[in-house]
This record gives sequence, structure tokens and C-alpha cells, in this order.
Amino acid sequence: MPFLSQQGPRRMGYSVRTVLDWAYGGIDHSIPGNGGQECSDFLTIKQRLLETISFVLLGLLVLYFGYKIIARDPKLPSSYDRTDPAMKRVLLIVLCVTFGIEIGFKFVGREVVYLMNPCHIVTIVQIYLLAAPPSKSSSVVFRLCMHWGHGPLLALVFPVLNTRMLPFEQEVYYIQHMMIYYVVPPYLLWLGGAYTIESISDLKWSVVSFGYQCFYHFGPLQLVAFLTQANLNNMLCPAISDPFYGPYYRCWAVLHQAGLILLHNKTYTTVVLGVISLFHGITSLFHKRAKVHGKAEYSNGKLE
Repeated sequence: MPFLSQQGPRRMGYSVRTVLDWAYGGIDHSIPGNGGQECSDFLTIKQRLLETISFVLLGLLVLYFGYKIIARDPKLPSSYDRTDPAMKRVLLIVLCVTFGIEIGFKFVGREVVYLMNPCHIVTIVQIYLLAAPPSKSSSVVFRLCMHWGHGPLLALVFPVLNTRMLPFEQEVYYIQHMMIYYVVPPYLLWLGGAYTIESISDLKWSVVSFGYQCFYHFGPLQLVAFLTQANLNNMLCPAISDPFYGPYYRCWAVLHQAGLILLHNKTYTTVVLGVISLFHGITSLFHKRAKVHGKAEYSNGKLE
């Protein structure tokens, strides 16, 4: 028994150390902007606390009043089609496999903590949307998720690949981000029903999405980044290519992210819905011509 009592704490301590090593033990702090003590000390504790309290409170207030406004008139679909298209299941499998490989890379590289980055959260949300049956909850989640699409776009336009050294790791990066930007959202919009977006003049969902982003970044994401010294989504220090590089880079980020949430979502959905409408118009035109041609052939056959 004494032997067991001594081994228990040792094994527990070993397990905790192993988990923490998987979480952030492989992060290379020598790469600029990747993390470490110098990155963690980029902002003073006073400034970090002031920004955190200000933007967390801002996020919570926006969420509170935004939800109160939405609750009065959510304008959600009144009925939901429960059919489960085969293409939806195919996309679910492809996205799950892609994200599973990405998780595997994070475990191999001992960088599991990076799974908290926003693009991975968007991937998890889209997996839920593909897996869950259409409902009021999926409509709400879909509308919120559509406002976070600027993240994958920026990741594709300005990819950070200098830490991806494993075979096919960079390829999986592009596949994942292209799936969650160019494939899944347009497909869900094409399905319609539960996956409909608010009107272009409706800003309520944009405001609530901004509140979520403020709270998540300056709350859980920053806390984990500070404890692990991993620069999650640049919450500890700015990227070396950040045009707003300086002590107030996070304040500037809040401003330009608020604009991107609004402008990108409205532009993206307008373009995608326009393409879908054009596609439906072309296909319906072909169907009409085929129908007229079929009737003509039938009439000719009867006359003969």
C-alpha cells in the first residue's frame, strides 16, 4: 500500500506533464511572433488588463443587448426540411477527415493548444451544422458562423506556414481553409431552409457575432495564450507583418475586425446568393427548353 500511495501522485504528475507537453511543448519560441517570454512581455500587465476588462465588458454588453433585440423578432424560418441529402453527408465526412488529420498534426508537433484558434472553431461549428438536423438552433448557429468567414479568407490570403514542417501539413492547411470558406457555407446557403441568412439591412446578427468575437479573444483565448506563452491569434504580440504593429495593435484589431465582420458577411452572402440565383436561372431555362423540345417531338410523332 505505501508503494501504491507513492506511485499514485507520481503517475498523476507524469500524466499532467505529458498532457501539457502535448498542448504546447513543441512550440518554437525562436520564431518571431510565435510566442515565448519576449512575446508575452510585448504589452505591459497594466495595458493588458485594461484592454482585457474593456473589451470583455464590451463583448458581454453587445451580446446582452444584441440577444434582447433578436429575441423580439429573430426572423428565423418557420418550418424545417428534415431530409438529409447525400452531399451533406459527403461534405461532413471530408471535413471530419481533414480536421482529424489536422488534429493529428497538432499532437505530433505537440501544439494542440493551437486548436483554439478561430479557424479551427469555425471548422468545429461547420461540422456541427453538417451533422445536426435542420432546426432553430442550427439556424442561429449558421447565421453567427457566417459572420466569422473573414478569418478563413485572411488565412488564405496571408497564410502562416513557417511552422508547418511535417509532410502534407501545408496542403492540409489549404484544404481545410478552402473547405470552410469556398465549399461548406455556399452549399448550406444553396440548401436554404434552416440555412438562410438575414436581410442585408439587418445588422443584429453582425453585432452579436462581434460580441462573441470580443469575448472569446480577450477572455478564454488570451488566458490560455498567456498561461502557455503561445501567441494564439496574436493575442500576446502582433505578427511581424501587422500594419498596425505597436502597443495599440489590439485596439486597432477590434476596430478593423468589427468592420470586417459586417462588410465581409454582407458582401460574401450577396455574391454567393447571386451565383446560386444565376445557377438556378440557367438550369430552369434549360429545363424549359428541354420541355418545349420534348413536347414538339411528341406532337410531331402524333402527326406522323
